[in-house]
Amino acid sequence: MPFSPPFLHSFCPQAGTCHDGVMSSKPQPSTARPSRAGPSRAEVRAELTGPGGAFEITTGVVNGVEMKLFKERMGSLREVAAVGAARGDQEFVVYGDRRITAATFGALTNSVSRRLVDLGVTAGDRVAVLSANNPEWCVTFWATVNLGAVLVGLNGWWKTDEIVYGLNDSGAKILVADDARFDRIADRLDDLPALEAIYLIDRDPEGDPRLHAYADLTTDVEAERPTAPIAEDDPAVIFYTSGTTGKPKGAISTHRSMIANLQNTLYNAVEGTMVEPGPPAGAAAESVALLTSPLFHVSGCHSGLVVGMLAGIRLVIPEGKFEPTHALALIQDEKVTVWATVPTMVWRVCEHPDRHDYDTSSVTIVAFGGSPSADELQRMVADTFPNVRSASNAYGLTESSSVATLLTGEDVAEHPTSVGLAMPVVDLRIADAEGNALGTNETGEVLIRGPIIMPGYWGRPEATAETLKDGWLHTGDVGHLDEDGFLYITDRAKDMIIRGGENIYCVEIEQRLVDHTDIADAAIIGVPHPELGEEVKAVVQLTAPDALSVDEVQQWVAATLANFKVPTYVEFTTDPLPRNASGKLLKNVLRGEGEVSFAETM
Repeated sequence: MPFSPPFLHSFCPQAGTCHDGVMSSKPQPSTARPSRAGPSRAEVRAELTGPGGAFEITTGVVNGVEMKLFKERMGSLREVAAVGAARGDQEFVVYGDRRITAATFGALTNSVSRRLVDLGVTAGDRVAVLSANNPEWCVTFWATVNLGAVLVGLNGWWKTDEIVYGLNDSGAKILVADDARFDRIADRLDDLPALEAIYLIDRDPEGDPRLHAYADLTTDVEAERPTAPIAEDDPAVIFYTSGTTGKPKGAISTHRSMIANLQNTLYNAVEGTMVEPGPPAGAAAESVALLTSPLFHVSGCHSGLVVGMLAGIRLVIPEGKFEPTHALALIQDEKVTVWATVPTMVWRVCEHPDRHDYDTSSVTIVAFGGSPSADELQRMVADTFPNVRSASNAYGLTESSSVATLLTGEDVAEHPTSVGLAMPVVDLRIADAEGNALGTNETGEVLIRGPIIMPGYWGRPEATAETLKDGWLHTGDVGHLDEDGFLYITDRAKDMIIRGGENIYCVEIEQRLVDHTDIADAAIIGVPHPELGEEVKAVVQLTAPDALSVDEVQQWVAATLANFKVPTYVEFTTDPLPRNASGKLLKNVLRGEGEVSFAETM
């Protein structure tokens, strides 16, 4: 069912972010404390999601599973593109010297769609993108999903064998690539038999007859938007999981799951303005987002590009690898209001010695996910961005089409170690090893259900069956829910340390470590021990060389945690710890089981 015009008009100026308020999908306790500035979240939820509300929630059956759904919703991403293109001369994408209006972006998208059809791309065919963030990535995404075809976002950090694997695993017919990443597979094209054409963004095609210039796709600017039928549960995107163990798996996002994430996000924005009425100090009339999260990840694509299209947010995309001073200059010059990214990038900006040389007063929202929001990081955000009310944290997976829970507003101070409350059409459950539901404050595996959840992994029925059971996504994360429905992530199941029969949850120790002013980041891993089974090891990123000794780190942990949780081994570094595109620690790398490069984006 399409959105009604009044529903669209209800979006607030910050509607493009998923980091300005959240409401649990379960009823709030009767003791919910009203906000000082407005009604309680429970009252707002009842008004917005109840009968006749702008975000009325009903129930329906999806793939044989009954779940919460928004009663009014768009049927496909193509409808989102139509809303965006209707904004005409309003700027949508800024990239270097290029300033692309909504109308021009729509015309480019329709041209690429038409050319893909000429190439034989039909509904369900896969079109892959291997590129840094740029306008061509964005255009190719919309051109592909508007056709009913499937966009395959290949990890821009992958090396040759991984890229070849992803292209063959997805069966992509078309590849769009930038120069640096195409170089990684230029001599392996014979290993890609299903690939029919390759379009190069910033390189002249030569050699293989399948190579073409991307500009060839954008010449038909009079083309109309595609009209072929698209169903809600048709695949829209394949993004590959981190691959920390075994081969990466392609998680499928459908039009339904991406629209549900989009509407959850817009709900947050509307709810935020009702709980805390009035614009924040320094709020700009126009919403402008600095898009630094990789587009091959759900945070960049689903919660950045897609939300920005519907909400009319100007997306400012930095050129090249991430540099703090470049980001600060863009924030100043483009009057950025929203920055949602990974914690590592926030740290780098907030620690930069020149940060106060730039005007950052336009920023009212800083949001991040992938690691606990340490008090020190919160303090530095406030110091760097004077008009940010609070930095918020989100929790989600590729398999959940971005955000499943959100911590924001006053909840950040009151529940600093939580990842927040469930999104409106999301259900949470904590389960034991047999899948039985556990009670409040009992620790077990985190399960998620709702229309945001993937239908499965591409071509992996066995892996799908292991992860999706009776509609519940088994995340592999360990955590608990408190009395008010706040979710706490304790650890990854596979990262939990068992020392002498005691379960040790790494996140608890990591949060204690990063509370120290001389520690920028920390990771806890288990190392073998002949009698205890495992011992605790800390890998600590110091703010300066020799800032702490091993004894000082151990005493810091021992001051608040049990002795068996105190690291036996401490390894120091001043280099960033290895994290994937979503900001999650790659502990397999720290154990010496893999490698990762931050040369491109970090």
